[in-house]
Amino acid sequence: MPESDDSARARPRTRLVVAAGLAALLLVVGGLAIGRLTAPNAPLPPSTTSAEAGFARDMQTHHHQAVEMAMIIRSTTTDPDLLTLSYDIATSQAQQAGQMFGWLSVWGVPPASPEPAMTWMTRPALDGATHGHDNGEGAAHIPGEPMPGLTTSEQLAELRAADGEAADELFLTLMIAHHEGGVGMAEALLDRSDNAVATSLARGIVTSQQGEINYMWQLLDAP
Repeated sequence: MPESDDSARARPRTRLVVAAGLAALLLVVGGLAIGRLTAPNAPLPPSTTSAEAGFARDMQTHHHQAVEMAMIIRSTTTDPDLLTLSYDIATSQAQQAGQMFGWLSVWGVPPASPEPAMTWMTRPALDGATHGHDNGEGAAHIPGEPMPGLTTSEQLAELRAADGEAADELFLTLMIAHHEGGVGMAEALLDRSDNAVATSLARGIVTSQQGEINYMWQLLDAP
């Protein structure tokens, strides 16, 4: 039976997604190696309920979704700016996720949390304050509820189904909110940790993702 036009069109997109997925996997593995090498063998590594361990677990989840969203838009967009941006997001966040997984291994703590996600973010900061980190809607984050900026399954399905300029605009809108949540999580870690390795990565996340937020707003506002 002759192949349908829809099936023929779907093949290139499927190949792109598979190839991009393999590339992201290699970056995760590379990040894992970096995480093992950069996490120092301190006498008292972070505990399983520490802010550092909680951040490493939860930010991995947050990063994995950003990689997924970047892969989706790379399979549909023809905009050269978005192709470059999505590549940068996918590669950097896949590498960082692997790095944080490596920390947990070196610290000797399990990859799964013994308490609800984001519990670490509700605890007092080093100076005893909470510093007002919230769920992105002005309210204190409740452990176990969706992470700040996380895209819902319905929104992901909408992004997968979208095409053309509508897909580009939806991606930018969702990724801005996603990055804002990631910046908030990184800032919360900086308020709660003096671990050199963890705070170095958190500062990098704040700087890079805030820069990407500004850039994505420019792309949205462009005529």
